[in-house]
Amino acid sequence: MALGKHRWLYLMMIPGILYFILFRYLPMLGNVIAFQDYQPFLGFSGSPWVGFKHFHRLFTEDTFLVLLRNTLMLFLYGFVFAFPIPILLALMLNEIRKQFFKRFIQTVIYLPHFLSWVVVISLSYLMLTTEGGIINNLLVSLGGSKINFMLDAGWFRPLYTIQSIWHDAGWGTIIYLAAIAGVDTSLYEAAEIDGASRLRQIWHITLPSIRSVVVILMILKVGDIMELSFDHVFLMSNPMNRGVADVFDTYVYNIGVLGGQFSYSTTVGLFKSVAGLVMVFLANRLAKKFGEEGIW
Repeated sequence: MALGKHRWLYLMMIPGILYFILFRYLPMLGNVIAFQDYQPFLGFSGSPWVGFKHFHRLFTEDTFLVLLRNTLMLFLYGFVFAFPIPILLALMLNEIRKQFFKRFIQTVIYLPHFLSWVVVISLSYLMLTTEGGIINNLLVSLGGSKINFMLDAGWFRPLYTIQSIWHDAGWGTIIYLAAIAGVDTSLYEAAEIDGASRLRQIWHITLPSIRSVVVILMILKVGDIMELSFDHVFLMSNPMNRGVADVFDTYVYNIGVLGGQFSYSTTVGLFKSVAGLVMVFLANRLAKKFGEEGIW
């Protein structure tokens, strides 16, 4: 039997399966409190049912459009500017022929991924502060004036995007490099014989060969349209940039953890999840219309 033949592989899957059951699927049962006025001492069964009361409140409050705009803008910045960077880095790394330099560069660009957002924001503050920050010192030396980047609401989104690229772009190249490694080398040899330059080989061989991987990751990225890094946004926000920094993740923290409005905060979280699911279905269908395989 296949089960007995591959029993060790199935055993290795058990920790991962248990993780998803305990921390992904079972917590979904808690979404029921979005339709209740949940009271911790009354529990799920004792709390009164209120139907779509909290959803009506969410969609009619003035804060909804502000939160939606801020969340979508940060996602759009990341999708347009941050998403393509790992692809470009992977293509450039693949062109390095000296393995020592290739491994060294990979190590350098991977390292930021292992830094917490607390460290990243602290480094940004040290570089951008008006009190001796290297960036402001450079601006002054060039005849300009100091800019309070961390408190200026206009700089919040660009800084958020730049920090995200520095933190995650190198790590994101791993999947693309693996996909490039699977490209048939004979295609490059044939193209070289035909006189194709390295740039043309990348455009006509490498990119079409990894297109399916790019599409799949793009679909998954679209599914995170409402999901931003809470730590990142929370640490970057302050009273001066709150108008552009307030997103659904920080809103849930404020009303749920600090405000104790468990049912309403669950409603916001459920809305985010449903919106992400809908976007995955739409993106997958659109990909299939353009002849791609999609994720199912």
